[in-house]
Amino acid sequence: MSDADKFLYVDRNPVTNPLAQADWATKKLVWVPSERLGFEAGSVKEERGDECVVELADSGKKIRVNKDDIQKMNPPKFSKVEDMAELTCLNEASVLHNLKERYYSGLIYTYSGLFCVVINPYKNLPIYSEEIVEMYKGKKRHEMPPHIYAITDTSYRSMMQDREDQSILCTGESGAGKTENTKKVIQYLAHVASSHKTKKDQGELEKQLLQANPILEAFGNGKTVKNDNSSRFGKFIRINFDVNGYIVGANIETYLLEKSRAIRQAKDERTFHIFYYLLTGAGDKLRKELLLENYNNYRFLSNGNVTIPGQQDKDLFTETIEAMKIMSIPEDEQIGMLKVVASVLQLGNMTFKKERHTDQASMPDNTAAQKVSHLMGMNVTDFTRAILSPRIKVGRDYVQKAQTQEQAEFAVEALAKATYERMFRWLVMRLNKALDKTKRQGASFIGILDIAGFEIFELNSFEQLCINYTNEKLQQLFNHTMFILEQEEYQREGIEWSFIDFGLDLQPCIDLIEKPASPPGILALLDEECWFPKATDKSFVEKVVQEQGTHPKFFKPKKLKDEADFSVIHYAGKVDYKAGEWLMKNMDPLNDNVASLLNQSTDKFVSELWRDVDRIVGMDKVSGMSEPGAFKTRKGMFRTVGQLYKEQLSKLMATLRNTNPNFVRCIIPNHEKKAGKLDPHLVLDQLRCNGVLEGIRICRQGFPNRIVFQEFRQRYEILTPNSIPKGFMDGKQACVLMIKSLELDPNLFRIGQSKVFFRAGVLAHLEEERDMKITDIIISFQAWCRGYVARKAFAKRQQQLTAMKVIQRNCAAYLKLRNWQWWRLFTKVKPLLQVSRQEEEMLAKDDELTKAREKHMYVEEQLIEMEQKQHQLSAEKTALQEQLQAETELCAEAEEMRARLAARKQELEEILHDLEARVEEEEERASHLTTEKKKMQQNISDLEQQLDEEEGARQKLQLEKVTLESKMKKIEEEVMILDDQNNKLIKEKKLMEERLSEFTTNLAEEEEKSKSLQKLKTKHEAMITDLEDRLRREEKQRQEVEKNRRKLDGDFTEVQDQISELQAQIAELRAQLAKKEEELQAALARIEEEAAQKNLAQKKIRELEAQLSELQEDLELERQARTKAEKHRRDLGEELEALKTELEDTLDSTAAQQELRSKRETEVTHLKKTLEEEARVHEQQLGEMRQKHSQAFDELNEQLEQAKRNKVSMEKAKQAMESERNELVIEMQTLMQGKGDSEHRRKKAESQVQELLLKHSESERQRLELAEKLSKVQAEYENVNCMLSEVEGKSIKATKDCSAVESQLQDIQEILAEETRQKLSHSTRMRQLEDEQNSLREQLEEEEAAKKTVEKQLMTVQAQLAEMKKRVEQDAGCLETAEEGKKRMQRDLEAMSQRLEEKCAAFDKMDKTKTRVQQELDDLLVDQDHLRQIVSNLEKKQKKFDQMLAEEKNISARFAEERDRAEAEAREKETRALALTRELDSLMDTKEELDRNNKLLRAEMEDLVSSKDDVGKSVHELEKAKRTMDQQLEEMRTQLEELEDELQATEDAKLRLEVNMQAMKAQYERDLAGRDEMGEEKKRSLVKQVREMEMELEDERKQRSAAVASRKKLELDMKELEGGIDMANKNRDEALKQLKKLQAQMKDLVRELEDTRMSREEILAQSKETEKKLKGMEADMIQMQEELASAERVKRQAQQERDELQDEINNQATKNAQVAEERRRLEARIAQLEEELEEEQCNTELTNDRLKKAMLQTDQMSVELTAERSSAQRVEGARSQLERQNKELKLKLQELEGTVKSKYKANMAALEAKIAALEEQLDMETRERQGATKLVRRTEKKLKEVILQVDDERRNTEQHKDQVDKLNSRMKQLKRQLEEAEEEAQRANANRRKLQRELEDASESADVMNREVTTLRSKLRRGDLPFTVRRTVTRAGLESDEESETKTETPEPKPE
Repeated sequence: MSDADKFLYVDRNPVTNPLAQADWATKKLVWVPSERLGFEAGSVKEERGDECVVELADSGKKIRVNKDDIQKMNPPKFSKVEDMAELTCLNEASVLHNLKERYYSGLIYTYSGLFCVVINPYKNLPIYSEEIVEMYKGKKRHEMPPHIYAITDTSYRSMMQDREDQSILCTGESGAGKTENTKKVIQYLAHVASSHKTKKDQGELEKQLLQANPILEAFGNGKTVKNDNSSRFGKFIRINFDVNGYIVGANIETYLLEKSRAIRQAKDERTFHIFYYLLTGAGDKLRKELLLENYNNYRFLSNGNVTIPGQQDKDLFTETIEAMKIMSIPEDEQIGMLKVVASVLQLGNMTFKKERHTDQASMPDNTAAQKVSHLMGMNVTDFTRAILSPRIKVGRDYVQKAQTQEQAEFAVEALAKATYERMFRWLVMRLNKALDKTKRQGASFIGILDIAGFEIFELNSFEQLCINYTNEKLQQLFNHTMFILEQEEYQREGIEWSFIDFGLDLQPCIDLIEKPASPPGILALLDEECWFPKATDKSFVEKVVQEQGTHPKFFKPKKLKDEADFSVIHYAGKVDYKAGEWLMKNMDPLNDNVASLLNQSTDKFVSELWRDVDRIVGMDKVSGMSEPGAFKTRKGMFRTVGQLYKEQLSKLMATLRNTNPNFVRCIIPNHEKKAGKLDPHLVLDQLRCNGVLEGIRICRQGFPNRIVFQEFRQRYEILTPNSIPKGFMDGKQACVLMIKSLELDPNLFRIGQSKVFFRAGVLAHLEEERDMKITDIIISFQAWCRGYVARKAFAKRQQQLTAMKVIQRNCAAYLKLRNWQWWRLFTKVKPLLQVSRQEEEMLAKDDELTKAREKHMYVEEQLIEMEQKQHQLSAEKTALQEQLQAETELCAEAEEMRARLAARKQELEEILHDLEARVEEEEERASHLTTEKKKMQQNISDLEQQLDEEEGARQKLQLEKVTLESKMKKIEEEVMILDDQNNKLIKEKKLMEERLSEFTTNLAEEEEKSKSLQKLKTKHEAMITDLEDRLRREEKQRQEVEKNRRKLDGDFTEVQDQISELQAQIAELRAQLAKKEEELQAALARIEEEAAQKNLAQKKIRELEAQLSELQEDLELERQARTKAEKHRRDLGEELEALKTELEDTLDSTAAQQELRSKRETEVTHLKKTLEEEARVHEQQLGEMRQKHSQAFDELNEQLEQAKRNKVSMEKAKQAMESERNELVIEMQTLMQGKGDSEHRRKKAESQVQELLLKHSESERQRLELAEKLSKVQAEYENVNCMLSEVEGKSIKATKDCSAVESQLQDIQEILAEETRQKLSHSTRMRQLEDEQNSLREQLEEEEAAKKTVEKQLMTVQAQLAEMKKRVEQDAGCLETAEEGKKRMQRDLEAMSQRLEEKCAAFDKMDKTKTRVQQELDDLLVDQDHLRQIVSNLEKKQKKFDQMLAEEKNISARFAEERDRAEAEAREKETRALALTRELDSLMDTKEELDRNNKLLRAEMEDLVSSKDDVGKSVHELEKAKRTMDQQLEEMRTQLEELEDELQATEDAKLRLEVNMQAMKAQYERDLAGRDEMGEEKKRSLVKQVREMEMELEDERKQRSAAVASRKKLELDMKELEGGIDMANKNRDEALKQLKKLQAQMKDLVRELEDTRMSREEILAQSKETEKKLKGMEADMIQMQEELASAERVKRQAQQERDELQDEINNQATKNAQVAEERRRLEARIAQLEEELEEEQCNTELTNDRLKKAMLQTDQMSVELTAERSSAQRVEGARSQLERQNKELKLKLQELEGTVKSKYKANMAALEAKIAALEEQLDMETRERQGATKLVRRTEKKLKEVILQVDDERRNTEQHKDQVDKLNSRMKQLKRQLEEAEEEAQRANANRRKLQRELEDASESADVMNREVTTLRSKLRRGDLPFTVRRTVTRAGLESDEESETKTETPEPKPE
């Protein structure tokens, strides 16, 4: 074992010693409290009731100890355990013993659950070397012994794996080793996470990170009594890492620098190290520059040059300067810092003296001030003036105020502290700047918190409060995280556990300190007091006591002599705080004049330190001289130390909560700084303060001891030998069987997935039983062994005896034969005989034969083996040959691959060389650029410095100018003010002198008068004053009584008026309710009417839709006709052109031609007539179509408008109804509230009336008594008046005296008047108290229940008292006999008194039973958690109900959406109708244009006809015409033939058209069927809507009936409540009477008790006379004492329970109030929802929905179950695959290790890492599988719950069957409505038939047309028709073709 291993690993040999185990088991070893050692080991010898006799292990001394003081000892196997959470007995003694044993063995690190406890070794240990770092690197926490490196490595690894920020919290007292451990953490991280492998700068950032610590130590650490290098500030170092885990930067935050150390230190302590480093290490040049002196010359170095052993300040100074250089702090900034340090020292040397005649301070020697101003860059005169007479704002003006010596000294000290603090903050900022310069972005961080631990001194100040507040917060974080982790493990193991947030245990204390309001905490109150000018520390303490006096964690010292102002009960104990100078510390005031000078300093560094001058608190705020108004103006300008620290802490806690915390607790072993010594009491205190014991307390709540199934079975199977059957069994099942046979309490254990969990102490009990069992087995084994050995020895002895007998017999025979001659001959002859040798030879031959046979057998076996081997080898040879061939092939492939890779490698190397060359070039460029940048920056900085200097000089001059002008003005104003004051003083002096002279004369006269009247005055004064005082008192009392009576009468009348008004209001509200009900009924009727109208409107809409479709069809027909007309017009145009040509040709025609012309004219006229007739017909048709369309359009518009009006009216009615309903609901609520208020007022009024009647009766009584007294007093007064008149007659002097007395009387009357005023105020106070009394009475009524229990207890106490009385009476009988032996028994009495005192001491020890009670309380808390679970289940049910309500709302919202959709469809239809009308208009326009064109053409025709003139009629021309006509005839014939061909084509087209018509008919029928279906769907939707409307109507009716019923119920409730109030009043009166009686009885009982105690003492004194009765009396006394002890125990327990119950009641009251508020809110919400929902829907539909949901849930659960099972199977498959992969990888690894070990070591490491990752994945998979199994179990549980719910739902459905029957009747009504809807459908079918008939008519007309076409064809064939008719026929044929084409082209009508 190496040197380092000694200080890391435990030597387990003494731990596993069986002797120690047996010793522990037999001796019943326990821990006993000890004053010297904390706890001592001892063995329990015997038990006597609550006490035990314990023999101490070390001394052997026997002592008696209370059972509650004893703590159990752990078995020896737990000795020096690495994790104290594993201890089976978790108590203070065991923890202390474990730490002590480990510390003495050199093991300073120990785990305690989440904690790592570190004890300062006070020597260097070899456990921090690089080898140790490498040893811990990458290892898990449980694999290695406890170490700070293990904590750091786990946090680093978890940061890398989980990508979660980490924190390491180091806390402890000063000197415990926090800073050293922080250094070790940083050292480890710098080593592990260094990025210097990839960078050329060789880890510059890591160096800087390590070098930041020495700088901070130099400026922030100092020597204290406890520690030579104590950090006097807290710090949080945040180290940032990138994604790869390399350090990319750091950041440091500091907390609570102890700046007061810079100005004064305690004895044997040093200030901050930098002061000593500077004074010893500075060179001559630096000393001159900084004006340094010797140590003893500085006042702020209280103890001079205090050295630290083993530390050279000079070397450390050089190290600090080197560290600053490494941190790249420039030299000018270094000198600036050192100047600040030197100036702080010089500030201490400034001395002030008090001037002779005034309190003003002066500075006799200003050398120190000159040095300070030189170092800080200030003007000396300004500096001295600012300190001695600073300018202070008074109102709006500034005034110079002279400072006292104390004020000046305080200002200088404050300046020194503030300067040093600012310099320290600047230094931290500078270090952060240096550490954060890298450009790489940090992905996550590890924070190291090094902060002071909990501090409890004799008197604690503001700093301790801040530190303790921080530790409360950190402990809360620890509790929260610790038990979250604990409970996560419980969840992982599938243990049922209700979550406990132990962080809330500390919340009351945290609230006490930090709460901002209601009531404000200590810090808030301190900030509040800082705003008041006249506030003091005393007023602050008073305010804290007033606000927080009742807080459970706050304690006010009762003794006046206590130095502490108040105490706070922290988790570590009670801490006394002294609030001296807290306001000053919180405000941290400064001389703002000096601060502004420092801000304007010529030294750049100093001016930068004092940039934020506006934020400081001036001295005028502290002195309280400034006006309140001026004070308020600066309210937001600064923030207190408490506020800033609170903000810092909240930020820190926020960052810590976002991290995964790791806790390190550092502990001081002793205050002497000795290695190897441990003070137990000191360590115990620190364990409490560090929260280790608190953590153990939390651990006890859960199951701290856990053991794996296998280990549990292996270790404790011996206790249950026959419980596990033979054969294989799962570990969990085996453990379950074992625990069943062990018969453990179910509360003491839990069985998880892989472990058994036990409560604290259970494993120790099992260990004891196991040891007992093993000892029994070993004893029996030893007995068997001893018996066996003894039997063996006995048998051996027996054999020896027989052998001895044989030997004796043979010896005797030999002795007989040895002298016989024949025997001698036989012995000599026998060896010579050969016969004897034959046997030997035969034996030898046999041996040879056997050997030969064996050889033969062996050779045969070898032969067979060799043959087998040969066969095997031949087989192997063939296999190897095959393998060789495969290997050669593979080798060839590998060679090819190698060649490729080599080529690729060369290419990559070339690319690499190129890239490296580029990188070098880029680096050179970068270096050039950086140098240029630096030069530019230097130039810029020089220019900026010059600018700043010039600007500073200019500003200084301006400021000086302004200051001088203001000074001049002020001086002038002051001179004026002083002159005015002087004049005023002179006038006042004159007035005072005149008054003095008058007063002297008056005095002389008054003295003469007083001498003469003194005698008479003394006689009569007393009588007069007494009588008049009585009179006035009685008169005032009478007046007050009368006033009270009048007030009460007035109040009574007012109350009666209020009651009458309330009754009138109730009547009015009832009338309004009736009206509202009538309106509701009317509205319902309206709704029904509107529903009917809506149905009608919907019917009309349907009809209109049908009409619209008809119109669309007409439109299409119209379009076809228009196309025909256009074609006809074109033909006519062509004919016209032909006619024109013919006319031109026939100008020279003959008479024949004229005849032809006349014929043509007749034909033209005929054509015109036909055209005109067609035009007329067309126009008539168009007109009819227009009329029809316009009528239909108007009807549609009217219907639409009516529908819109109906809709608007419906919506309005609906809105009105909703508003009325809302108003009714609001009115109902107001009525309910008004009713409640009126009831409350009535109760109050009745109680007031009763109280007034009582007061009235009492006042009447008093008045009568006063009247009697008055009559008496008046009689006495008359007598006195007579006496007075006689006295006045006797002497005139007496009259003067009387006048003086009258003046005195007037004064007294004034006093009396004031007293009456006070009485009036008291009476008002009385009324307030009476109100409070009423509230208290209400509380009394609530506490009557508690009173009953108290009465029961009283009854038991009374019974005990009665028994006591009986005993006392018996003892009283013995009194007479006991008087004789009184003297003898006095000695016995003294002995008994001693025993009594011992018993009292025992009773005091009974307080320690609190721990046992605490455990019981914990059990109660577990029960309470169970109750909370029940409450949470109820809340879940309520949430389910809310979900169902929400679903109902969703359904209603869906219906509303459907309604909106219907409305949107109606709007769309309206828009369509409008579009159609627009199209119609456009068509009409086009038609009109066509008509116009037609008219124009006709006019042209007429012009052409009229333009024919009589041209020449020559024959030649006629002949020409004839020829042309013949030609035309031939052409016409050809055309006829062509027309016949075309007719044939038209017939074919007709056939096609018929086919198309049939297809169209089929399509039309299909469309009609689709429309019918659409109509049916619409009908269904409308039926649904009708149903919904009816349901809504029924809802409204039911709501109305429910409202009526609720009103009736409310009226009945009103009556019942009135009766209840009367009864309650009577009961209250009776209860008050009983209370008074009980109080009287209690007083009597107390008196009787006291009497009985007195008598018992007398009896005890007297009952020691006789020796016979002594024993009996002693027995009685012992009984009495035992009863007293038990009574006192019961009393204390009851008091404790009462206090605890009171706390619980208070907490419950607050919770109940919150719950009540929530319940009211929920009730209001439920009431609203109930008003919206229907009762029957709630009963029937909800049950149906629930059933459906339950079924759905079951389906979902089954689906989830199957999914979970499949996922579990998948996980299993994946795990098996991973295992296979793992095995394959391991095999591959082995092969690779066999082949390529030397080359690929790096690959091996990577593969190992992969294997580790795969193993971790395997673990993750197993965990997920466990989670899946847990989920399966949970789902199974949920399934069971759902099945139970389904059963409940079934029961509910059975209950609601009756209601379903009722609904059937409604269904019948709905059926009737359905029948009506069906009738409407029949109507729609009739419309459809009409349309079909029209279709048939259209087809018939088409047939007619076809017939006409055929006739025309036949005529054409005959040739009967003239030319024109033929032309028309041809055109008609063409038109028919075109019509067919248009029909085919027209789109098919789309179904709507």
